[in-house]
Amino acid sequence: MHILSVTAAVAVFLGAANVVAQVPQLPVPTTCTGVSAMRFPQYTVAPGWQFLKIAGGLQGVRTIVFDPLGNMLVSEARKGISIHTFGENGCISASTMLISDISLNHGLALTPDGKTLYASSERNAMSWTYDPATRTVSNKKTVVTGMDSGIHSTRNLLVSPKSPNLVMLQVGSNSNLDMQSVQAATGRAIVKIFDMDKAPANGFNYKTDGEVLAWGLRNEIGFTADPNGHVWGVENSGDDFRRNGADIHIDNPAEKLNFLGDPTKDRDQFFGYPDCFSVWDPTPFNGQLKTGDHFVINSQGGNTDAGCNDRAIKPRLTFQAHSAPIWNSFDANATNMYVTFHGSWNRQPATGFKVVEIPFTQLENGQYDPVAAPDSREGYKDIFGATNPGSCTANGLTMSNCFRLTASTWDPAGRGLFVGSDNASEGEIYLLSKKA
Repeated sequence: MHILSVTAAVAVFLGAANVVAQVPQLPVPTTCTGVSAMRFPQYTVAPGWQFLKIAGGLQGVRTIVFDPLGNMLVSEARKGISIHTFGENGCISASTMLISDISLNHGLALTPDGKTLYASSERNAMSWTYDPATRTVSNKKTVVTGMDSGIHSTRNLLVSPKSPNLVMLQVGSNSNLDMQSVQAATGRAIVKIFDMDKAPANGFNYKTDGEVLAWGLRNEIGFTADPNGHVWGVENSGDDFRRNGADIHIDNPAEKLNFLGDPTKDRDQFFGYPDCFSVWDPTPFNGQLKTGDHFVINSQGGNTDAGCNDRAIKPRLTFQAHSAPIWNSFDANATNMYVTFHGSWNRQPATGFKVVEIPFTQLENGQYDPVAAPDSREGYKDIFGATNPGSCTANGLTMSNCFRLTASTWDPAGRGLFVGSDNASEGEIYLLSKKA
């Protein structure tokens, strides 16, 4: 295979890491020596795409970011943060643990200059001084404390690419229907912003400090920034729902793609949870609601469908119920967003266990937006996934007879989309690339 000159650098927008980097271009390898075979080999790849397992033997791969020199940092749940370098053949040449800490379980972010690293546990967020050249960290600090525990234990992090002092930190609900989270002061089902230039010595308190970017978000586990620095999040919605006594849980409520706006100015946006949920299949709503509209599961306390649609921001797009979107990222020029679906436990047959592509466009005003209308159920297409997702099991959060897709990061070296799996049997990283 022809190897591109390692001195040729390309500037790329990195959706997951939010770093604009000068990184040497690398080829797409056809195979990588020493990488184990696919743990779950039953998969399909869309026409025009190719697939390669590029790393295995990892633990709980949750988030992947690249530093400005092209080194790959991986959040491995209940283990820490590993770091991986690449050779001229495009394969991993060396791997080591950067930070060993069993409390770390998801969040990982770098400032655009690559000098500050953030990571999260269930209760705290930490920062380190990071050196991409030596691939070392120092000066550990606890920057946020006081996050609640609950059924959603992962805390996503994102550095604003336009104002790197601003760090977004998410906490999900602590139950399926966390009714107290209707108050933003609970610090749950929410995304908050912290100005790290003003961080106190002992760190911010999550509940009482910072500013609210958005709330009423059941579990906004993945979010990324477009080239304007505006934030797009994916939300896991509720389970086991009945409406007026009728079981609607197989195809409702929808999972969501939410536009969270500009973190340098937008604040206090309400997205509906725990009162309002979004329609995927409009059949049970007797023609009164369409896909993407809000609905209530009961009208106690005066809640109504109409009231929800008036006061809560609707998703920009919706996904099939129980797909469990975990991460989202843009390609190099933001013509597409890629979303990983972890896979369902609360649907029969199961769904998810795949990566989808959402076409985006840039509007006349310069804003980025999905091509599909908000009420579309065809606004995305599958590019990689389990051959028969209906047969995939989801015993617990990470146990399955299929991969459990997590991380989604476009490669600054030009190879394609890096995708993680946190299946407890083996943490893996795959490279999806478009055929020449």
